Amino acid sequence: MERFGFIHGKLEIKILILFILNRISGPVDIDNLTDLVLCDDGISYFDFVESLAELVETGHVSEENGFYQTTEKGKRNGKTTESSVPFSVRLKAEANTLEVARKLKRNAMIKTRQSRNDTGEYTVHLEMSDGVDNVISMDLLAGSKEHADELERGFQMKAETIYNTIIDIIAKVSRE
Repeated sequence: MERFGFIHGKLEIKILILFILNRISGPVDIDNLTDLVLCDDGISYFDFVESLAELVETGHVSEENGFYQTTEKGKRNGKTTESSVPFSVRLKAEANTLEVARKLKRNAMIKTRQSRNDTGEYTVHLEMSDGVDNVISMDLLAGSKEHADELERGFQMKAETIYNTIIDIIAKVSRE
């Protein structure tokens, strides 16, 4: 079946993969990378997967626990070849990459973990960073694994809102 789009060959796909990975500051999982690379109708999923595997084999991309990022070799070669990415594909890839990069950066600043206590309850540690230092860090007690999971999910989804609410409450109390 003929595919329409600007990118067809494996070399072009590899250049696009490096182009995208060079615009993301940290490791990206396969699902996000797939969404970003399949921005052109000329690329098939199977060609993408083969091209990515070859980039890992040649040392242009590293893979760790299902997360991918460019190596120094990949950064250097990607920078040299990125001008060959068709303009319309480049614009679309850059726009999509900005959103994913923003989400990855946010997620990197929000950390949660839990541990089971001797009593059978769970301590849930929640923290949010501004990229330099923690702006909030707290431990909460949860009566069950399900409750601990719920606290982690809630914090991961709304950490900024939770932080602002706590600050507002403390400021309001200090004005009373």
